This record gives sequence, structure tokens and C-alpha cells, in this order.
Amino acid sequence: MTTLQDCQALDAQDPLRALREQFDLPPGVIYLDGNSLGVCPRATPARVADVVQRQWGQDLIRSWNSAGWFDWPRSVGDKIGRLVGAGPGQTVATDSTSVNLFKVLGLAMRLQEGTAPERRTVLSERSNFPTDLYIAEALCRDRGWTLRLVDAGGLMAALGPDTGLVLLTHVNYRTGAMHDMGTVTAAVHGAGAVMVWDLAHSAGAVPLDLNGADADFAVGCGYKYLNGGPGAPAFAWMHPRHAARLGDDLWQPLAGWWGHAAPFAFTPGYRPAPGIQRFLCGTQPIVSLAALDCGVDTVLAAEAFGGMAALRRKSLALTDLFIELVESRCTGHGLSLATPRAHRQRGSQVCLARDHGAYAIVQALIARGVIGDFRAGDAQQPDILRFGCTPLYLGFADVWHAVEQLRHVLESGEWQRPEFQRAHAVT
Repeated sequence: MTTLQDCQALDAQDPLRALREQFDLPPGVIYLDGNSLGVCPRATPARVADVVQRQWGQDLIRSWNSAGWFDWPRSVGDKIGRLVGAGPGQTVATDSTSVNLFKVLGLAMRLQEGTAPERRTVLSERSNFPTDLYIAEALCRDRGWTLRLVDAGGLMAALGPDTGLVLLTHVNYRTGAMHDMGTVTAAVHGAGAVMVWDLAHSAGAVPLDLNGADADFAVGCGYKYLNGGPGAPAFAWMHPRHAARLGDDLWQPLAGWWGHAAPFAFTPGYRPAPGIQRFLCGTQPIVSLAALDCGVDTVLAAEAFGGMAALRRKSLALTDLFIELVESRCTGHGLSLATPRAHRQRGSQVCLARDHGAYAIVQALIARGVIGDFRAGDAQQPDILRFGCTPLYLGFADVWHAVEQLRHVLESGEWQRPEFQRAHAVT
């Protein structure tokens, strides 16, 4: 069994350990929730203060030009593109994941309606992130399409002549299970459908190659592994082949002035900008984009140490260790592993299932300074204790101490105390 001393030795030998210095982590806290909200980079407060105090406070509206505000959705988008296998000019940072998905799905539907009007089914997994399903359901109702949901593992068999779009989250939010992007995309294309990926739990966590996988569209989150701060702008990506075929008649459904070919011409008729720029809509959140820019820089800093491949190696080592320690030190307390053991099928989180008490256990852990989170189950699936292992700032000794605290919570039964049963608004 791995000991604390073993973990401390791994930390001492970790080639990525210097990346932790990019963050101010609260003392006494082991943060295992970067898959839900990333840690604040040290550079962010000063960067945001400069945007507010100097760029806005002193230069006022001139900063749209002098500080380059107008170009930030594209420049930050290009940085994100380096992390997801996109070329320059293919990605924009804008709006939320939900809004971007609405835009992407709306345009993808129009593309299919023009070339394969008989294909009017959106296929997804029942366990997909709920907001993705809500957006798809709303668009299907408006456009006369059908949303079909299948159990995990049933996607390939469900592809049929009516399938127009397939919408999947690359890494499942509840379990950490990861799809093989290239294999799934090829199968979807082989069935005549368009592939849309949600990268909310992938971007900045696992190596991605959207162009290499030949995906069609993708969206993703800025405030999880990209450390952009609460409510940070998300991003949208479109394959160059679609960008090349989009004429003035193919709009995304939120045609706003920032997505106009000449936004400051102020003409009454809409003429979409070329390529990915047409996914912009209204005026961009400049302060939030500045924070996101700092967060993306913390991930790009890993390029000096081997990039996403190096982060992935450490992520897998951390999650392997977490699984090993839970299974050796927390037996007999009703926990079971919900995350795949196979590396090729695992994202950067470990999820533990329990029939009851999972919420209270997480609350008791948080009271001890170990911050994970909880996802409720239903009649078909158990409750989940969810722990994100972000290699930028998490160490091997952190994992050992986190599991040790989990053992104490379980063995002492302190999770049964009344204060840990009270439900909070955010779980």
C-alpha cells in the first residue's frame, strides 16, 4: 500500500510541481473541486484590477482600441484552441456553455436541414449533462426535430437513417467516463450525422485534438479546468470545412451585432461575419475575459514541462492513487467506484457511488478542509461523491491526506451529525 512518505517522495520528484506556484491556495484546504470551479490564479486579481482601474477607470471607452478589448474573444479563443487541438481563428471565447450550445446546435440543424432534411433526430446519452439536454430539447421543439436519449454504451446501436446530430459530453460529469473522440466521431460521420462535443470537463484536463478527430462543432467551459473564475466565458469551435461553406444565408440563431461582418457599420440588415466570428453575439464581458485569459495562461504554462501530455500523465497518476487508497483504506463503508479504471476511458476525476449519505459525507469532508462535491442520483443511479484531481496544483500527498480524512469521516460516523444533513442551495 502506498504510504504518506511514498507520496511525499513523488511530490519531490514531480516535474510539474513549480506550476502550483501560479496559485494562492487557502491554507489548510485540499481542493478537489477544480472540475467544478478552478482555483484563482495569483495573476488574476492584479490583471482584473488593471482592467477596472486603469483601462476602464482612466482610458474609458478608448480601451476598446488601446487595450485591444475588441479582439479579446478571438485572442483568448486562440489560446484555448492550443489546448483543444484547434488552429488559429477557429475558436472564440464568449457567452456561457449553454448559450454557445444553443448557437452551435441551431446552426448544425440548419446545415443538416439543407443537405439531409430526412435526418431530424438529435441523439444523446441519458446521462449527459442536463443543461445540454434542455437546450437540445428546446431546439427540437422549435424546429420540429426529435431528441432521442440512450443509455451509456448504447449510442452506436442507436445511430440510424433519421440521426441528424449527435451531442455528447466528452467526459461525463457524474462518473468521469471519457469517450474516444476519434472513434465516436468517425462512427457518427459514417452514419451521415454531425458530431457536436461538449468539452466542459475535458478542456485543460485531458489532451484534445478536435481537428485530428475530425469533429464538427464543440463548446466548452471556462471556469473549470481553465481556471477562469465563477461564470467565466465559455468557448465555441467549428471545423474549418463548415466555416468554408457558410454563406450569408446560414446564421447561428443568436445573430447579434458582434457577430456581424461589420459591426460598427450599424446597418439595419444582418450580414454574418466569416467563420467562427459569427458565433459572437452581444457585447463581450471584458472583465471576465481578462480573468479567463489569466486562467488559460496557467494551463499553457505546462507547455514548458511537456504540455497537456505531461498534465495527463500526472492526472492519471493522481487518480490511480486516489482509487488505490480509497479501496485499501475505506473498505466496508458502502463506497463503490463509478469512474472507469481504464486510463483511456477516464477523465481527471474520481467518482464514488453510495446508496445513501453521500451528501452528508461530502459536507463533513468540507468541514475538515477537503473540498469535493456531490451529485444526486435517482431511481436508476446512486448518489455520487465527486473528486477532481487537477494536476496543476494538486500533489500526491494532498491525495493521501484527503483519503485519510475520508477514512476518519466514515469510521467515526461524524457525517451523521445534523449539521451535515442540511441541504445547501449549491451541492
